[in-house]
Amino acid sequence: MSSITLIGTGNMARTIGALAVAGGNTVEVMGRDQAKADDLAEALGGGATTGKWGTVPAGDIVITALLYDGVVPVVAEYGAALAGKVIVDISNPFNATFDGLAHGEETSIAQEVAKVAPAGASVVKAFNTIFRGVLEKGRPDVFFAGDDAQAKADVAAFVKSLGLRPLDVGGLRMAHWLEGMGVVTVGLAGNGVGHGDFALGVNEFAG
Repeated sequence: MSSITLIGTGNMARTIGALAVAGGNTVEVMGRDQAKADDLAEALGGGATTGKWGTVPAGDIVITALLYDGVVPVVAEYGAALAGKVIVDISNPFNATFDGLAHGEETSIAQEVAKVAPAGASVVKAFNTIFRGVLEKGRPDVFFAGDDAQAKADVAAFVKSLGLRPLDVGGLRMAHWLEGMGVVTVGLAGNGVGHGDFALGVNEFAG
């Protein structure tokens, strides 16, 4: 099983944390508000602990469960404390109308994280194409992207421990297109599907 640290105390941190505990993983929670971090760890149970904001995370995999505009600044703030860690960015940088990305370039939050991450850290994009409610009660495919093969293998093993199927879409440049898939998911929820109780996935057809 994996050891993970959740940076953030919001809904996605709670959902991923609950799945991680149920999957037998070791979970640590970090938040700017220590009381909220303590409350979340207690709610998760399973021996979940808390760490002090900005210190070296206990988890080998560090999930930044934050709004997109806070991810890069927080990784920069943690700095050398994240050396040697696998940093998982789950954010979606939606524009104000939720029909495009907040950044105009062919980049991603994960790629921008890689620019400020310390030496020895690896960045993986994952979980951003899944609505929280589906993650709570469904078994969606989890698409992920990254440049480091071992980091991706570690994330894939963690995803499998949650009872979900990991699907590698390639190098970190593909994180831009995963963020685009997040936009497509929101578009489907508001139009063709009409609700959020679904997830994008892969069906394989033989012959």
